[in-house]
Amino acid sequence: MRDAYIVQAVRTPGCRRGKGAFAQTRPEDLLKAALDGLMERAGVDKAEVEDILVGCAFPEAEQGLNIGRIIAQMSKFPDTTCGATVNRFCSSSLESIALQAMRIKSGWCDVAIGAGLESMSIVPMGGNMPRPHPDWAKENPDVYMSMGITAENVARRYGITREMQDEFAYHSNMKAAQAQKNKAFKEIIPTPAVKYVEKKGQMVKTTFIQDFDDGVRAETTMEGLAKLKGAFASANPWVPNQGSVTAGNSSQTTDGAAATLLMSEDAVKRLNVKPIARIVVYTVAGCKADEMGVGPAYAVPKALKMAGLKVEDINLWELNEAFASQCIYAMQKLGLYENKANWTSDSDSRIVNVNGGAIALGHPLGCTGAKLCAQLITQMQVRKAKYAAESMCIGGGMGAAAIFELC
Repeated sequence: MRDAYIVQAVRTPGCRRGKGAFAQTRPEDLLKAALDGLMERAGVDKAEVEDILVGCAFPEAEQGLNIGRIIAQMSKFPDTTCGATVNRFCSSSLESIALQAMRIKSGWCDVAIGAGLESMSIVPMGGNMPRPHPDWAKENPDVYMSMGITAENVARRYGITREMQDEFAYHSNMKAAQAQKNKAFKEIIPTPAVKYVEKKGQMVKTTFIQDFDDGVRAETTMEGLAKLKGAFASANPWVPNQGSVTAGNSSQTTDGAAATLLMSEDAVKRLNVKPIARIVVYTVAGCKADEMGVGPAYAVPKALKMAGLKVEDINLWELNEAFASQCIYAMQKLGLYENKANWTSDSDSRIVNVNGGAIALGHPLGCTGAKLCAQLITQMQVRKAKYAAESMCIGGGMGAAAIFELC
């Protein structure tokens, strides 16, 4: 079987839902910026790309109608470049990258893009008209459970305290603030954004360039986090004391896009490009829907076994911070949590979410897999990390994990 290589990976900034820089920017335009930036940085002709897969958690309305094919046309790829949309909720774009890697490994493709997109400002979480099956929802309501309630379940069942969650959130913001100050997010493509302003009684379209994540809260303190009330528990009679999952220790809802260019070894040689990393393995694992956040604790060991590696072999981790409670649980199970030097902002030897995670930088749902891949690939080069792992939980009760090897 052939190898599949990542030759470039980029992302737009992640910007706050409804309040951030991309609140009035169409999702297609975000992904177009990512794709144009990807191909420019790679120095590869768009005609070389055979297919674009776009991960999107809620592929409807402005980000529907097979956004994969539409965006190929909008970005002026030739008609020969095909496109499709992939949905596995929060791992949708990592799934897109993996599917393209599998096609390359099998010999069915030589050059392809795995991408991700989500505008949570324009298409709300859950979509515009969610319609669960009425009979199935009565019999198995856990499948449709709020993600915040599943995070409360994880915290309560496995002893993840409010203080632990707030501490984790604090360090996520501090790491992200440090990274912004040090201009560490080299994978970001400066992205055109739209804002409508009133002039002389009319709404006028204005544009500007956004080049940073606008949700980082550098002013975060433990005292401030402690004052926040539970964000989800009031709607759930099974969670006592208003719960411990707050807006401060949960991921930010975010708009963004990201893209990864993959090639076979033959294509790398023919196009004379230098690969960055090899995709070693990708897998998914199932768990209970009402504690979907524990998914990485099942997916990562499965991926490691498939790759013939151990936790100790991984030099760099991106564990999506959907919620502090579930991320802490996964880290505990992997043996990464107890030694705080692995993940705190005051540790120079940290290896987990080294520049902050979704609590600080945002979680644009279907975009997140490709977003984390771009962040991970960038830091693998900076830190000379031989092996790196990416994982996230998935709504409905799943986890996904991928392992990369630096070329």
